[in-house]
Amino acid sequence: MRVGIVGAGITGLALSQYLRERGVDSIAFEAASEPGGVIRSSRVDGRILEHGPQRTRLTPAIEELVEACDLRSALRTADTDLPLYVYADGRLRRVPFSPRQFLTTDLLSTRGKLRLLAEPLTEGARDDETAGEYFTRKFGPETYRNLVEPLFGGIYGSDPKEMPGKYALQTVRKMERSGSLVRAVAHRALTDAERPPPVSFDDGMAQLPRALYERNADRVELETPVEGIHAAGDGYRLDTADESVTVDSVVVTTRADVAAGLLESVDAESARALRRLYYNPLAYVHLVSDADPDGYGYQVRHDESLDTLGVTWNASLFDRDGVYTCFLGGMQNPDLVDRSDRELGRIAREEFEAVMGASAEVCNITRHPRGMPAYDGSWTAMEAVDLPDGITLATNYAGRMGVPSRVREAKRLADGFAEAA
Repeated sequence: MRVGIVGAGITGLALSQYLRERGVDSIAFEAASEPGGVIRSSRVDGRILEHGPQRTRLTPAIEELVEACDLRSALRTADTDLPLYVYADGRLRRVPFSPRQFLTTDLLSTRGKLRLLAEPLTEGARDDETAGEYFTRKFGPETYRNLVEPLFGGIYGSDPKEMPGKYALQTVRKMERSGSLVRAVAHRALTDAERPPPVSFDDGMAQLPRALYERNADRVELETPVEGIHAAGDGYRLDTADESVTVDSVVVTTRADVAAGLLESVDAESARALRRLYYNPLAYVHLVSDADPDGYGYQVRHDESLDTLGVTWNASLFDRDGVYTCFLGGMQNPDLVDRSDRELGRIAREEFEAVMGASAEVCNITRHPRGMPAYDGSWTAMEAVDLPDGITLATNYAGRMGVPSRVREAKRLADGFAEAA
């Protein structure tokens, strides 16, 4: 068996590694000159900047990759107990992650806390409601406004009220199997010491995909975009500008619009559906500041008069020499990403200084016109995606988001291919 992989982001690279370990032949094609996909790091004025995921969790699967790539000595680990904040009513307020913090938090009033504790008496998720409707019904409007909307919405840069629950609440549905979200979250909080810690690497998050590429360079071709996927006997043919490669199975890891163009000849209906999926545009503004807070960072409550969605405190997490990453745009203000660098930098700097009470300078600006799957109403198009046997979508829009989830799916796929070989 030979597996063709389109894209050398973390999913494609992890899959290449796992297939090598299982003795399955594979070839991956990547259009860009660097591996890693959305995971990108750079060094500006000696400082490490993240242009994609700011961190990941050291899950067992990721730890295996770290060991396989001999990156243990480059690992940077953050404290699991670091606080996270929501900016609400003019100041930072700590998110409660333990029963004791829940009792003392000023993010919720006494009435709001009592309403949240009534959650076990409410019904489970329904397919006909949005994520915002679900969380409001489960926890009450105050908890939704002060906690769920900025935190859950912040993951996707989206408005939960625009996110169909059928697609946005898959993880929540699994948690509901315990009978109560509150009980599930409380149990997780009480066993938090067992949770994998947040990690990055000395040279940034991109150090992991670069190391995976180096170990699998004979199976990964950079600067080689696939121009089409076609049926070929019992398998498929991947066409590039310089060659055509026949494989038994294809795994597509690219963005939805790119995947649509490649799959047109093998499944026109699925390709049309994939073109409908909407991505939230995002801008990352990297600031340098002498501010010295302790924590992950903060999300901004949606009704605050700020354009900033949230800020990651890279300096606190991984000792990144005064670096802070501000996020702007998203579903709330997609046109903001089209403004000039000067204007984006001004907004991020002024709002950071107002929240943090410390001066800052703009270090870098990165734009992602298609930054994050929105999981909005366009995601109903996924119901029309039914690819032929032998072609698999392994992406953050067809499965769960996040580096651990992408690695976990790659491992599952590799096991399946090894079993079929």
